[in-house]
Amino acid sequence: MCDRPQSRESPWPWVTAPTKACVVNPLKMSQPIGGAYAFMGLRGAMPLLHGSQGCTSFGLTLFVRHFKEAIPLQTTAMSEVATVLGGYENLEQAILNISKRAKPKIIGICSTGVTETNGDDVEAYLKLIRSAYPQLTKLPLVYVSTPDFKGAFQDGWEKAVARMVEVLVDRPSANGLRDPSKVNVLPGCHLTPGDLDELRALLEDFGLYPSFLPDLAGSLDGHIPDEFTSTTIGGIDVDEIASMGRAGWTIAIGAQMQRAAEVMQTKTGVPFRVFERLCGLHPNDDFMMFLSEISGRPIPSKYRRQRSQLADAMLDAHFHIGGRKVAIGAEPDLLFDLSGMLHDMGAQVTVAVTTTQSEVIERIRTKEVLIGDLEDLEGFAKEKHCDLLITHSHGRQAAGRLKVPFYRVGFPIFDRLGAGHQVSVGYRGTRNVIFQIANLVIAHRDENDRPTPDRWRTTPGLPQHVGHRRSTGAPERSIA
Repeated sequence: MCDRPQSRESPWPWVTAPTKACVVNPLKMSQPIGGAYAFMGLRGAMPLLHGSQGCTSFGLTLFVRHFKEAIPLQTTAMSEVATVLGGYENLEQAILNISKRAKPKIIGICSTGVTETNGDDVEAYLKLIRSAYPQLTKLPLVYVSTPDFKGAFQDGWEKAVARMVEVLVDRPSANGLRDPSKVNVLPGCHLTPGDLDELRALLEDFGLYPSFLPDLAGSLDGHIPDEFTSTTIGGIDVDEIASMGRAGWTIAIGAQMQRAAEVMQTKTGVPFRVFERLCGLHPNDDFMMFLSEISGRPIPSKYRRQRSQLADAMLDAHFHIGGRKVAIGAEPDLLFDLSGMLHDMGAQVTVAVTTTQSEVIERIRTKEVLIGDLEDLEGFAKEKHCDLLITHSHGRQAAGRLKVPFYRVGFPIFDRLGAGHQVSVGYRGTRNVIFQIANLVIAHRDENDRPTPDRWRTTPGLPQHVGHRRSTGAPERSIA
């Protein structure tokens, strides 16, 4: 656990870190996995982890269990000797084998703790490899530094997307014209393929043509391809990424995408707007108004209808959610998004545990945010008598011990189907989340705790027998 201050004047939450010597039941996933996940949103891509086989096997297992799909992920298979002497030969051989056998359109390379500790200069390695093998001249090789001894899943995703913009997006020509109907969308790692499908439909209803970077909805949405391929089976194409500099706007979703949006603006001049939340009534009001402004179109009537449905759902569900003490463990942007929506519903975010530093942590509606693990989440949830637990599937045992409802979010979710199709954005997605949480609370309620006529108690001092039925001569009936 951590040492926590007892009182404070500031309205912002304390951000504390545990003083334990080790992590128990980890909450966070590593940077290399987050970076590889981002590359999976590119068409014909092959993510490559520059490290040991174990690093890649662990990440591959998580992805397969979460999505229930074949996942393209390769390794440079660093051994103890190669780690000491340097990983040039392993990286060279891995790139040559992948390019020859899988024929990818792009290879995304993420470092690991093993190669970062040794200090491999991967950028220099790539220059040497390109000069030695002319057949690789036109194959994009994008390297991202993602050491797993610091940061978390969200950090790896953030770095990978920013690096894609730096390397793959073309600078517009001096006379290049922008297309105001084209919009770049930079989604955070907390959004599912289902979320991206929802956003794509929403943007198209405003007459806009979105390009998602990365586009997991094209590659990890659970469809069966016509032909087998060892690379990603969908996503945004490298040529489409190159043309993103001609868009009218860039929309970044999640504070983690601020950096990538800034890189896009610096390189191409495309203005951007960051939406830190898209789960909730007011965040979606702002989003709809912005889309109406940049498209020059009124908000479609179907979204006005969905807004009314969401307001009604909030009214119906607040009886079950309002006042509840909630414990949440998630990546910073997901934690900020969900906690904001639950606060709007009247719930108390009593325990908040996250994985890494982020500017949004200071705006979470709670007294304290801990950068910790699932042991911390369980311990504080028990101490604070929380009655709802929210985190990924590794928190299921804690929820069982606490005997509270458990709502699964984030990555990984391996003990339920359809994790990639969950939708939490927009009016409709927010309504779905509210119903799911409220229904969990209702289903979890112990039958013995429900008031029934047989268990009502009379108020002290009042007669125990009431309700004479004189008309029929029936005996007195008592309410026991």
